[in-house]
Amino acid sequence: MDRQLCPTGVGMASDDVAQLADSLARAQVGEGELSYKSQGLKLDNAESVQEIVKAIREFEGLRALRLEGNTVGVEAAQAIAKALEDKRDFQCCYWSDMFTGRLRSEIPPALTSLGEALILAGAQLKVLDLSDNAFGPDGVKGIETLLKSSACHTLQELRLNNCGMGIGGGKILAAALMQCHKESSKLSAPLRLKVFIAGRNRLENDGATALAQAFQLMGSLEEIHMPQNGINHPGVTALANAVQHNPQLRVLNLNDNTFTKKGAIAMAQALKHLRSVQVINFGDCLVRSEGALAIAETLKDGLPILKELNLSFGEITEEAALAVANAVKHKDQLEKLDLNGNCIGEEGCENLRELMLNMNMGDMLASLSDDDGEPDEDGGEDEEEEEEDDEDKGEDEEDEDEDDDEEEEEEEEENEEDGEDEPSSPKQISTPPSAPHPPDVSSFLCFPSPEKLLRLGDQRVQLIQKQVDVTDVSKTVEAFLKISSVYKERDLEVKAAVLESVDAVLTKAFSTPSVQTFSFISALLVMLGLLKSEDKLKPVAVVPGHLQCLEHAVQQKYFPKEHIVVLHAFLARQNKSLDSCISARDSLRTTLQRLLPES
Repeated sequence: MDRQLCPTGVGMASDDVAQLADSLARAQVGEGELSYKSQGLKLDNAESVQEIVKAIREFEGLRALRLEGNTVGVEAAQAIAKALEDKRDFQCCYWSDMFTGRLRSEIPPALTSLGEALILAGAQLKVLDLSDNAFGPDGVKGIETLLKSSACHTLQELRLNNCGMGIGGGKILAAALMQCHKESSKLSAPLRLKVFIAGRNRLENDGATALAQAFQLMGSLEEIHMPQNGINHPGVTALANAVQHNPQLRVLNLNDNTFTKKGAIAMAQALKHLRSVQVINFGDCLVRSEGALAIAETLKDGLPILKELNLSFGEITEEAALAVANAVKHKDQLEKLDLNGNCIGEEGCENLRELMLNMNMGDMLASLSDDDGEPDEDGGEDEEEEEEDDEDKGEDEEDEDEDDDEEEEEEEEENEEDGEDEPSSPKQISTPPSAPHPPDVSSFLCFPSPEKLLRLGDQRVQLIQKQVDVTDVSKTVEAFLKISSVYKERDLEVKAAVLESVDAVLTKAFSTPSVQTFSFISALLVMLGLLKSEDKLKPVAVVPGHLQCLEHAVQQKYFPKEHIVVLHAFLARQNKSLDSCISARDSLRTTLQRLLPES
């Protein structure tokens, strides 16, 4: 079915609209999914999950279960697991942020029982998301059997962001993936994992090196996200050796680790072997000038479809920054080059801006507002000394790993027992915090938060309009959803900032002649889970802010009135994707009803 809706909007008869809604709604993206997302349920025992268990048992063809944003105890998990034992069609576990306030000792048995049920059911998993669960190395042991089993031979996405795995957990995880690949290969259907996400896990060099072996063995990865893991150049070099064996790699995010020139040069050499990479995020990685020059050399003849390159906060000087800029001259698909927070100097920044302008790429250069100025003359010596310190530090850390893991476990258990901190709390994971760099628009759109939006300051509207390519409908929809996700009705400052940002994006989009506005509406319906896409796009997890900002937008002059009737037709139907924000949904329905053109 085509994603675009019939562009005859206002002229549609009500029966035609109803028929359109009927035909499209029958193929909803959410079909096969049971969701209890973000309901804040405290599920302690079998009695507390009776309704969930009943719903699972009665759901024929269940493929996905969303339990994120609740807290599940051991007995409750066992009861849910029992209900899953005959769900052979099951494919997707959306189980992030599922153990808030639980003792760390409760999590492994809960995960073990759920994993055993999926194995017993003969499930063929595609997605396993356990992010934002502070389970540590023992939690990895809780899913070890599942990862080694035939249920994971088909796994495509493994999401373990912010789980506190540590070095030990990283090694267990790597061994399990390698075993899974070995066993699945015997059946002539080797594990082909596509997406691996494990940011903020304190994997360090040994954990990263172990996982690199698994990456190299699989050779199927398309996205690798491992930011903020305390990885130094030995671990980075191991990862570099692995990524070159993954020819379909599109996204490589190692933000906030420590490359230094050795790691950066190794990674630059590895990238020469890859042709499908679109996004590289080496921000806050201290790639340094020599590393940046090596990356520039790779850019000259390699990475033909690169869209984004982030080398911010890397102690890069003017010469290296200009070399990088020159190297992207013929990158036809480039959308963003980020060299902020380096040591380019005021004059160097002007030279860099001028160079990008002369190449007709001025709008692709990110802000340089946090440049640290030109380095001291003896900076080269300091750099060499620091690299040697990094090597010594790596050896020292090896001796201290055991003590660190014990301290981390004690600290996490204290936080989990009081149940006050969110799983993503730095105290629970004991992850070294990032340097407090003011976020740019790209940072906000990647990981939106009210604080980041406010810190963009009075220029946020102009910055966002400049960043978002409104000629690309999917990017416009994505930007709208990212911005509106941080909406807060009771925080007047945040509310105002969100609404003016939404207005900025949509005003520009709807006033651009080349933009097909019906394409925007259909793409929005897809991402809200109200319309199926042939591209099998994954809907977002709808939050009230999405619908509240949409309600605001439909009342503005810039919003095409002919789309009101289509939106109303879809919102008039019951849909599970909106069940988590009933009040906002009903309010939007009422507003759309009021705005309907008179027949």
